[in-house]
Amino acid sequence: MNIRRLMAPLVMAGALVGLPPALAADKAQDFVDKAAQGGMFEVKSSEAIQGKAQDPRINDFAQTMIKDHGAANAKLQAIAGGEKLQVPADVDAAQKSDLDKLSGNTAQVDQDYVAMQQRAHADAVKLFESYAKDGDNAQLKSFAEATAPTLRMHRDMIEKIAATMNSDAASDNASTPAVKTSDNPQSTSLVPGANSFTEAQALDRIRNAGFADVTGLAKDDKGIWRGKATKDGKAVSVGLDYQGNVATE
Repeated sequence: MNIRRLMAPLVMAGALVGLPPALAADKAQDFVDKAAQGGMFEVKSSEAIQGKAQDPRINDFAQTMIKDHGAANAKLQAIAGGEKLQVPADVDAAQKSDLDKLSGNTAQVDQDYVAMQQRAHADAVKLFESYAKDGDNAQLKSFAEATAPTLRMHRDMIEKIAATMNSDAASDNASTPAVKTSDNPQSTSLVPGANSFTEAQALDRIRNAGFADVTGLAKDDKGIWRGKATKDGKAVSVGLDYQGNVATE
């Protein structure tokens, strides 16, 4: 009986030693996959709008992305190679779809690019901060820690550009009422496009346009915030597009 008790821990230890570190390898590879594809997307999307963006701030931002993410991509590839991890050869399907949209878009390329960069940098900051905290590979963890501050700077830069674009759009439309205030509100064409207004901002803008009791506010697949409201005592459907236009529908 005593011999069995002594042998049991030894048998268990031998079994554990023989297990491959699959979980740890999977975590490191998953980080490499997502970080590499995200970095490639930053460079390719920024290259795609060169000479197409109307706002000079966006061109400057794109050049910064090409430089910073190009350097980070090269460093990640070197680390991954040393750690025997595979680096994806291209972006994922969703990112490819976004790149195709930028390549064929000229009318709304500024808005689309900014919205894509907002999403991409929100995801990148979350990914790098998470791995910097709980990463399972020392080399990659150090890389994530060193790169995260730059990603946060990029995120703040693009958020500032997006906020300014919304403010500019609001100013451009200030002289012309976006909503007619007759007894029978008329429909006005809302422009589809990447909408950077938050729900709170959209709600405030709709209320400032003279609407009350705004409910059910949601952004549709065309980037237009839509909801129900009252205007001059009448129930109406109302919308807000990426340019800041508010209109009944």
